[in-house]
Amino acid sequence: MDVTPNRRHEDIGARPAREAYTNAPDLHREMHQVLALDAERDGRQARPVTRPPANATAAERARLLRRAALMDRMALDDPRPGPLAAAAETAEQLLLHDRRHPDQVAGPHHPDTTAPAPTCRFYVRQEYAAWTAAGRPGT
Repeated sequence: MDVTPNRRHEDIGARPAREAYTNAPDLHREMHQVLALDAERDGRQARPVTRPPANATAAERARLLRRAALMDRMALDDPRPGPLAAAAETAEQLLLHDRRHPDQVAGPHHPDTTAPAPTCRFYVRQEYAAWTAAGRPGT
């Protein structure tokens, strides 16, 4: 894995958003699912199964990744300051998680190769594309 800090998206070969999100669910469907995952995590909604996930860290990462990808897609459709800030914030949350759990990084480039927002959105695209290619583990 490449661990050179503060590289730009061009340097890490980030995929264009259209390519990274090719197999993503419809925005409305994904929004509903991400909100449900957030509600389960916060205890506002019961889990659909009676036991906790086999790997809680992987489940949390999948939630963070899906949330960051959703916000990135929404910011692509509406590039005003609010959506852009939300996309950058959720991307940063994924980066922080992956720095603490580097074994869960799915793409070819480590999170330390990405500078802070807004370039961390390119990291989200890399990870979403890799996560999709791997069959969406942790969901």
